[in-house]
Amino acid sequence: MKADLSVARWQSWSAVAAVTLAFFLTLSAIVFRGSKTIDLQSRELKSRVAELTQLLSQNDALKSRIQRAAAATTALNESYLRNLGADLHDGPAQLVAFAALRVDSGLLSDPTTSRERREKEVSVIKASLDEAMTEIRTICSGLVLPHIESASLDEMLAELLNGYRARTGKAVELRLSAAIKVLPVAAKICIYRFTQEALNNGYKHAAGSGQWVNIAQHGAGIEVQVGDAGSGPPQHRSEGRSIGLAGIRDRVESLGGTFSFATSPDGTIVTMSLPLQNMETST
Repeated sequence: MKADLSVARWQSWSAVAAVTLAFFLTLSAIVFRGSKTIDLQSRELKSRVAELTQLLSQNDALKSRIQRAAAATTALNESYLRNLGADLHDGPAQLVAFAALRVDSGLLSDPTTSRERREKEVSVIKASLDEAMTEIRTICSGLVLPHIESASLDEMLAELLNGYRARTGKAVELRLSAAIKVLPVAAKICIYRFTQEALNNGYKHAAGSGQWVNIAQHGAGIEVQVGDAGSGPPQHRSEGRSIGLAGIRDRVESLGGTFSFATSPDGTIVTMSLPLQNMETST
């Protein structure tokens, strides 16, 4: 009996040890697998957190750029309005005032004034009023946008370049390689004003020599370049202190785009790029 009890005792202990070892190994495998899964999920979570942190940082930077651009645009609008008021005051208003003074001089209403003198006075008044109207139309032509909501990109640019050629007598080479047919209205306005301002600067500083416009598509964005054969405006103006260039820069950056200005002995190139994926497209 003692021998049988000893054998039974050893068999019981062996069974318990085997079950305990199997249970321990099973638990170890479960814990190891769970730990491995937790480590993997932890790495994925850290990667997601890093991506979100980067996106938040980019959003904060874009928000700051938009706020700065909005504030600068407000200040530039005030400066632009002051300049517009000065242009109207120093130009058309002075010419109209001169015509009014000639009318009030009494020469036209004086019966003793000779016919030749009266006709000469009328000619002077008419010339002054015609010049005032010409200046007003010139100012308005730079302010009024064409009907760009329904126009395609090439139609809008063709109208802009035709008007520029009619006004200055300078032809501009258009290189259009963008395949975008439908653009957001905000992007159209930005492209129109950018091209208009860059061409006007080229005419002012380079007499319109060798001017060209290049439109290209890069992924989900569009890039516009305007160049000429001149040396560009003075350095203090090219750095963004001029109302025209600074206003265009802020307009582009407020839409999430980029603006650059480069000069060389071969000419001047002004470049803007706009992302289009987050803009509402026009119909």
